[in-house]
Amino acid sequence: MVPGMFRDSDKKSPGVAGTNIEYSRKHNRRAVIETVRLHGSLPRADIARLTNLTPQAVGNIVAELQEAGFLHADGRLRGGRGQPAMPMSINPDGAYSIGLQLDHRVMIAVMVDLAGRVRARSELAIDRPTPREALPLVLRAVRDMKKSSGVDWRRVLGIGLSMPGPFGPDAASYFGSDRLPGWDDLSIVDKISEQLGLQVLVENDANAAAIGERLYGVARTLQNFVYLFIGVGLGAGIFLNGSLHRGASLNAGEIGHMIVEPGGLPCVCTNRGCLERYLSLRSAYESLGVPDHHSVRPDILLDEAPATRLLVERWLNQAIEPTRRAINILESLLDAESIVIGGFLPGVLVERLVARLEPLLVSVRARSGRQGPRLLIGGAGYDTSALGAAALPIFDEFNPQYDVILKA
Repeated sequence: MVPGMFRDSDKKSPGVAGTNIEYSRKHNRRAVIETVRLHGSLPRADIARLTNLTPQAVGNIVAELQEAGFLHADGRLRGGRGQPAMPMSINPDGAYSIGLQLDHRVMIAVMVDLAGRVRARSELAIDRPTPREALPLVLRAVRDMKKSSGVDWRRVLGIGLSMPGPFGPDAASYFGSDRLPGWDDLSIVDKISEQLGLQVLVENDANAAAIGERLYGVARTLQNFVYLFIGVGLGAGIFLNGSLHRGASLNAGEIGHMIVEPGGLPCVCTNRGCLERYLSLRSAYESLGVPDHHSVRPDILLDEAPATRLLVERWLNQAIEPTRRAINILESLLDAESIVIGGFLPGVLVERLVARLEPLLVSVRARSGRQGPRLLIGGAGYDTSALGAAALPIFDEFNPQYDVILKA
């Protein structure tokens, strides 16, 4: 899991900043790949300009990536002086990756190619599995993809696994039932890796969703944004200066436990007035009188029965002011370009929530002349977290499979 994964260096024509220090060659490979991905097709001179790398460095990296099959030439551009430029583009079949999203009631698995296209997908209903219960499900999902996808399995770089956080041995003491049971010990990651022969990287669902939104959604060109992931609880993925911010213990973004209503509703963390007591699927289900918030689908919130619609409207209304305060805090603290809202809450309800949050409270982002809206609705869809998880092995700085592919 690498800081500095997506760094844009040009506001008008976004690229990814590289460095000319030799030991940073692996980062520079990522910078070149990501810059070409953002633009679709680029000649070497433009890659050098956008990454701040020397033409010689770009030439060497492009040749290496071509040899590995990650990039291919689009043909030649005519015009201008000297030799015609040869634009480079991502080779979709150059590499593949698998993203797994484990939640309380569903496991989503996706396989994506290097261009980010979904090549296989599966969804399985689950019931808060322990690591021991999840292991055979994960193994079966990946092996089924191996059989059905038809891709060259030697080019699968690894698996990204996203699940509700926070992580760590003490997290359950503070955050209770948001987390899956028994996941204090992540030794299952080693077992998955051993049995499948693939690298496995773990990320919390909010961070993975932010990565997915950065790659495939409305945050493609944003350097600084916060993704609010509405699940059973409420988490946030934070991008600062193009890099995912994880914090000292890799648990940054636990915005659900930000106190926005002093003395308000009691929370599982023992505080009162936490944001997720007002904005989360759990709080929505409680408004409907659903006792077990882990066993129902979010679609229950779309029931057209008059009584249900009235209760959902009441829940939305009570979430507005606490959410406004949280957005004001995030904007004032981080000067984020936009706050992106998504997750498992049905899209139509996200739209109604965002519409009702206006007018937002005054913050540093309320100044005239700002570019872009302060609020955005997530555009990567229901699979955002799984897609972000799939990106982890592709952009991991020390991916062991890259050198294997190059030698092959």
